[in-house]
Amino acid sequence: MNLNGKVALITGGGTGIGTAIAERFVADGAKICITGRRKELLDEVARSLPAGTCAVCAGDVSKLEDGIRMVEATVAFGGKINVLVNNAGIDPGPRTIVDTTPELWQQVMDVNLTGPFFMMRAAIPYMIKIGGGSVINIASLAGTRCLPGMPAYCSSKAGLIMLTQQAAVDYGPKGIRSNVVCPGGVRTPLVEHSLSFLRENLKTDLEGVFAFMSGNTPLRRFANPPEMAGVCSYLASDDSSYMTGAVLLIDGGVAPVDAAGATLKAAGVNLVE
Repeated sequence: MNLNGKVALITGGGTGIGTAIAERFVADGAKICITGRRKELLDEVARSLPAGTCAVCAGDVSKLEDGIRMVEATVAFGGKINVLVNNAGIDPGPRTIVDTTPELWQQVMDVNLTGPFFMMRAAIPYMIKIGGGSVINIASLAGTRCLPGMPAYCSSKAGLIMLTQQAAVDYGPKGIRSNVVCPGGVRTPLVEHSLSFLRENLKTDLEGVFAFMSGNTPLRRFANPPEMAGVCSYLASDDSSYMTGAVLLIDGGVAPVDAAGATLKAAGVNLVE
């Protein structure tokens, strides 16, 4: 993709998908500002990129004042903001509604849904001033379907999909496009931590957990973070100039898999040899 001349803000840029997006955007010609709560991780990513391509602004997206400061830091660095990638998010791990405390529920909503709202609220006025921009929100396949024991996470990501499409409707006339990427299983430190409890249940190591969890995925594996970065670069580029309000499932084919078919497979019934 050609991102020459574009300036992007990427939240959660210190690890996982956010780091992969940062690396891809710079490789494609953009200047970027990466944000997150752990400055040491952000600094490490920035040092790995060519000099003058990446600024760092530590902060918490769930705090409005931090979101404003992140956007201002991006504009100060690049002179404008063309692209906002809301990637920062948390996953509390498996808990049912009854097991989810009000405090945990609020924390997940604050980071996964209110955080992107704060960032969009701060960035969109700057985009309007330059005649448009691209908002890319990283939701999840979990925003389109229920996953066992994940009420807060699924609800927050479903809300993010709707927020993305609301922005597409409201700000399309101003030249601002708003799209949402819904990854399936991606092998990140966050996901590794979330699934680590299964090692005991399955009597295996972490590699065995990932092999088991991807057994019903048509591509038979989890994605690597760079596989999410390419679609984000496309959405940031002018090649996607007529795309807004789209919900892109980047899930290895999981979305069309039905529970009955998965159950048959677990029972050893293979309909396709």
